[in-house]
Amino acid sequence: MEFEIGNVHVGSGELFLIAGPCVIESEAHALKMAEGISTITREMRVPYIFKASYDKANRTSLKSFRGPGIKEGARILRKVAETHRVPVLTDIHEPEHAERVAEAVDVLQIPAFLCRQTDLLVAAAKTGRAINVKKGQFVAPWDMRHAVEKIRESGNDRVLLTERGSSFGYNNLIVDMRSLTIMRNLAPVVFDATHSVQLPSAGAGENGKPQQSGGQPEFIPILSRAAVAVGVDGVFMEVHDNPAQAKSDGANALPLSKLKETLSQLLAVQRSVHSQAH
Repeated sequence: MEFEIGNVHVGSGELFLIAGPCVIESEAHALKMAEGISTITREMRVPYIFKASYDKANRTSLKSFRGPGIKEGARILRKVAETHRVPVLTDIHEPEHAERVAEAVDVLQIPAFLCRQTDLLVAAAKTGRAINVKKGQFVAPWDMRHAVEKIRESGNDRVLLTERGSSFGYNNLIVDMRSLTIMRNLAPVVFDATHSVQLPSAGAGENGKPQQSGGQPEFIPILSRAAVAVGVDGVFMEVHDNPAQAKSDGANALPLSKLKETLSQLLAVQRSVHSQAH
């Protein structure tokens, strides 16, 4: 189940990072974040894929910022890739977007809420790009085999699965670490450390601000260390230079200033686990 995304070797045993702001806030900000994160990952020799969305189609409020749209977003993502020489990832919500977006990015991501949408999975698979499918909050880990089969039967073996927690009552998510091992029998697995600490729709819409999701970012390092100890191929983190001012998901983003320390911890855990295994 090994394959390459640019200079990132998926399934090789080398831990890689998918990271960036939740949404493209501007061209300047996307380039700034890519530079900041890639500088850290190159220093630490962590393979890196830049992530940002051109459209957040499932925001809590109709008034929330969604992004620059497909045309401008694809242009910005391509510029990030060319400027910083990193693979780029973005999510798609409609089958007809797949081919258009695939011209600009290296990885198409299927959002958790859409992981069962056959037409979307097939359209993404047919582009030939790597596909990252987020496990729905409502899906058992072993049932993600259906998403994997739809992609592979459409002629694409370059598929990843990402764990982002399961619904636990209302406005809360919980991660069952067993799911990482279960899904890794199906495809390479990524742990989404920031959406796993999200509190969906729990942020108060006060002072004229739209309702939004909350989060518990203090648990990002803890859960990501646990996931690396279990054994994952990559870690996904939404990273922002100023989470309080982020236009989407700031409440559960990792501050850029804490990325190096967090990655150091993850690499230490991985080294420890590998040394014990051998």
